[in-house]
Amino acid sequence: MAPRSGKNRRAAEIAADENLETLRPEHNPAWDALSRVVIESVSPEIDGGRYAVKRVLGDEFEVAADIFRDGHDVLGAALEFLAPGEDQWRRAPMAHADNDRWVGRFTPGVIGRYLYRIRAWTDPFQTWRQDVIKKRDAGQDVSLELREGRALIDKAAQAARQDPGAAHQLLVQVDNAAAELQRLLLLLSDSTRELMGRIGARADETLYHRTLELYVDRPAARFAAWYEMFPRSQASDPGRGSNFDDCIRRLPEVRDMGFDVLYFVPIHPIGEVNRKGRNNAVVAAAGEPGSPYAIGSREGGHTAVHPELGTLDDFRRLVAAAHEHGMEVALDFAVQCAPDHPWIKQHPEWFNFRPDGTVKYAENPPKKYQDIVNVNFYGAHRAALWNELKDIVLFWIAQGVKTFRVDNPHTKPVPFWEWLIREVQAKHPEAIFLSEAFTRPKMLKVLAKAGFTQSYTYFTWRNFKQEIIDYLVELTTTECRDYLRPNFFTNTPDILPPMLQRGGRAAFQMRLVLAATLSSLYGIYNGFELCEATALPGTEEYADSEKYQFKVWDWDRAGNIKDYIRRVNVARRDNPALHQLTNLRFHPASSDSVLFYSKMTADRSNMIFVAVNLDPFEAHEATIEFPLGDMNLSEGDAFELQDLLGGERHLWRGAQHRIRLEPHANPAAIFRVAPFRYVDYRETCF
Repeated sequence: MAPRSGKNRRAAEIAADENLETLRPEHNPAWDALSRVVIESVSPEIDGGRYAVKRVLGDEFEVAADIFRDGHDVLGAALEFLAPGEDQWRRAPMAHADNDRWVGRFTPGVIGRYLYRIRAWTDPFQTWRQDVIKKRDAGQDVSLELREGRALIDKAAQAARQDPGAAHQLLVQVDNAAAELQRLLLLLSDSTRELMGRIGARADETLYHRTLELYVDRPAARFAAWYEMFPRSQASDPGRGSNFDDCIRRLPEVRDMGFDVLYFVPIHPIGEVNRKGRNNAVVAAAGEPGSPYAIGSREGGHTAVHPELGTLDDFRRLVAAAHEHGMEVALDFAVQCAPDHPWIKQHPEWFNFRPDGTVKYAENPPKKYQDIVNVNFYGAHRAALWNELKDIVLFWIAQGVKTFRVDNPHTKPVPFWEWLIREVQAKHPEAIFLSEAFTRPKMLKVLAKAGFTQSYTYFTWRNFKQEIIDYLVELTTTECRDYLRPNFFTNTPDILPPMLQRGGRAAFQMRLVLAATLSSLYGIYNGFELCEATALPGTEEYADSEKYQFKVWDWDRAGNIKDYIRRVNVARRDNPALHQLTNLRFHPASSDSVLFYSKMTADRSNMIFVAVNLDPFEAHEATIEFPLGDMNLSEGDAFELQDLLGGERHLWRGAQHRIRLEPHANPAAIFRVAPFRYVDYRETCF
C-alpha cells in the first residue's frame, strides 16, 4: 500500500480528533479510544457474564477485578448494583487489595435478580495529593502545586451536587491562611481528602463492558435436609395405597428426624395405557398402581391430583400441616406424559408419532419406557407448550409449593429451563428448583448455570478418600462454587448404590454423615432410615420397588437408624458452620480409610471437625492433624471437643491426635471444637 501524502494524513488526523471512533480496529467492538483505565479479570463472572452468579440472602457479595491504567495516576473504583424492583444504581466503594487487584462488597437486602457492574476512573485530586506529598517530602517547592490544588477544589465546588457548602468553606479557609504551610496542611488534610473523594472530578471514567447478574435466593436454597417419599406408600394396609391424610400422620416422625423439606414424587393421575407392573414388568396385573412418572389419564394431567390420594383441598391441607411442623413440601416436576394423557388428544402436535400412527414412547436404549411419552419442545407449537409448562409450575405455587425437584432435566432443552426458571422467579423469587441431572459433567454444570437452584451430583458414587476429596475440592474451590449448589442425596428410588447394598448399617451411617456434613444440602429417600438394601441382582434398582407397587413399611423395624439421623440433623441445625458449603477444608489423616475435614464460621465462633471411617467392614485408626493456625490456636493451647453423635468430651492440646473409628460402634464422629481457657484464680486473690 502506498504511503499517504501529508495532506491526506492531516485530514485523517483531523477526522480522528473529531471522531475517535474512526480509529476503531476491525473486529473489536469493545475498543474505546478514551478508555485509559483497564478493567479485567472480574470475579465472579460466569462464562463472560452469560449466566448469573448465585448467593443467598444475608451473604456479603464480594467482587474483585484487576484495575489499572498507564502512568502513576491514582485510581478510584466502585461496585455498582441494581436491586430487584429498583431503577437507581447503588454504589459500594472498591479498595485496592494488591497487585492492581481491587475488591468491593455489598450485602443484598432482598431475594431476586440483581445486576452489578464496575466503574473506575482517574482521580485528579488524589493524584495531585500523592505527587505533592512526594515533592514536599523531597524538600521541593510546591507553591505552584498549591494553586493547582485550590483550582481542583474550586472546580469540584462549582459542579458539586452534594456538600458544595463544605467545599466553598474550605476555599475560604485556604484563601485566608496566613502562610503557605497552613494552606498546604489544609489541602492535604484527611477531611479535604474525604470531601474530594465525594465531590471531586473523575477523569477517564470507564464502565466495565459487561453488566453482570447475581441471583439471591432464600436461605433454604443452600441449607436444607430433604426427605423423599411416595405418598401412596405411607399406610399399613398392603392392599391399598395411602392418601394425603396418611402422609399428614407421618409428619411428626419425619420432622422429629430433623428434615426441612418433604419431597413427593408425582402426585398426578397415572396412565393406564402400557402401565408397568411389579419390578418394571411390561404388563401390569389387575390392581397394580403403575409408575407415578407415567403422568396423566382420563382423570387429568399435570395439574390434577390422583383421586386415590385425595383432592386438591386435601393436598393444600397437607401443605399447611407441613408448614405447622416447620417443613415445606416439594413436588416432582416431570415433563413427560402417559400415552393416555389428555394432551395427546388435545394437542397431538406436541408429540412425536411413529410411521404406524402410534405415539412414540420414551427410550434410552436398551431401556424402554413404554408407559411414558415425551413432548416435542420445538416447532410451531413451541410457545404454547412452553407457556403451558410454565403455567403448571405457577399452578402449584398457588397451592403453596415453592420448591420443585425436576425429573431428568438433561433430556430437555437447556434454553427451555433457562426461560422457565427466569419467568417463574420473576414472579416468585422464592421458588427453588432442584436439578435431577445424573448425567455428563458439562450438562450437569450448564443446567446449574442456566438457573437451577440446586443440583444432584456424583456424590452417590464417590466412596473412596481421594475421589471424595478431589470432587469436593472441585465443587467448593473452582468456579463451580459460584453457580452450582450440590444436593447430596444418599439414595433415590432409582439408585441403591453398591456401598449401601453390601455395607450394612455402618455404610448407611457413614454415607449419611458424609452427605449431611460435606454439603449443606442433602437428602434421603425413605427406607434409608431402615437400612433398606435389597436390590435386583446385578443392578442398582431396589427389589420390589415402590415405583411400581404399593409398599408397606415398618417404620420402627429393628436395626433402623432414625435416632442417628436425628442426631446428625440436630448437629447440622445447631451449628452455623454446617450451613455453608464453601468453608469445607480437608485435613491430614494417616489412614486411607479415614476422611478428616472441617467447617468453620469466619469468626471461628463455631468450629466443626468430622472424621469418617470409609470402610463399613473394619475398624481403622488414624492420626489426625488439626490446623491450629486456622483455629486461632497455638501449639500450647488446649481445646475442648464434644462428639455431637456420641456425646463424649475430650480436652486436647497440640495438632496431632489418634482416633479409632469402629463400623458397628462409631463409624463417624462430629466434633464441635472450642478453645479451652484456663483461669488462674491465684491472680484474683489478695
